[in-house]
Amino acid sequence: MNAKELLILNFEEVRRRSIKVWKGISEEDLYWKPDPDAMSGFEMIRHVLESENVYHHIILHQGVLGGYESPLTRNPYTTVEDEIKNAQPYREKFLKMVHSFSLKELEDVYITRKEKKQRRKLGDYLLRIAYHEAVHTGQLLDYLRTLKSPRPNVWD
Repeated sequence: MNAKELLILNFEEVRRRSIKVWKGISEEDLYWKPDPDAMSGFEMIRHVLESENVYHHIILHQGVLGGYESPLTRNPYTTVEDEIKNAQPYREKFLKMVHSFSLKELEDVYITRKEKKQRRKLGDYLLRIAYHEAVHTGQLLDYLRTLKSPRPNVWD
């Protein structure tokens, strides 16, 4: 496998495991949060889906976010299934973009976010997007442990 194929596999595997966790959270647990400043499970799922869309915008605009707001932001919270379904068209566009990059671009293109004082190779930036999702999936598993709720097995 080359670097691009590994990136795509990583995105697909992280999302597959995230969805397993998301769908494994009971409706009553979705709104729980460990403290007033934390995100609820539902908010965290939305945050992950919105963030991927925002990162897509940042990459397309060479590191500039501007006043961009994810089209998912104003959707009402309904069900996990609806969250996944509403985000799917944006997910497909994002993955199509990743598929379009050459190996040279992954190495030579830089994403510079001046407001964050970040400058990363495109390949590195893409890895961090999947890492962001994986971290939040781990947080949700910890929420479930704290609640003494069943936790889906993501280690298949």
